[in-house]
Amino acid sequence: MSIMPVGFTPGLAGVTGLPAMTSISAPSSAGEGFGQMVTDSLEKLQGLHQNSDKLAVQAATGDLQDIHDYMIASTESSVATELTVAVRNKAVEAFTEIMRMQV
Repeated sequence: MSIMPVGFTPGLAGVTGLPAMTSISAPSSAGEGFGQMVTDSLEKLQGLHQNSDKLAVQAATGDLQDIHDYMIASTESSVATELTVAVRNKAVEAFTEIMRMQV
């Protein structure tokens, strides 16, 4: 079993035109921590949704040249939302478990 880098999808290795996947990295400065990482990720999620919404309006008005651009943006924002919700659920679950611990 080999370990793939974060953001690597073997089935999409040769596909061009897809946005570059970013990998998870450690905070760059001493003051940047988990809270800043969460804030940045939520801002990126909001940007994905805004782009998807913009392309949806263009598709509805007939201004969009390639419908696949909208489908890619829509799917990307949907997957990012599902990931965000999963991380949130795990964080709430961990917090609940910590609160149940007896001191």
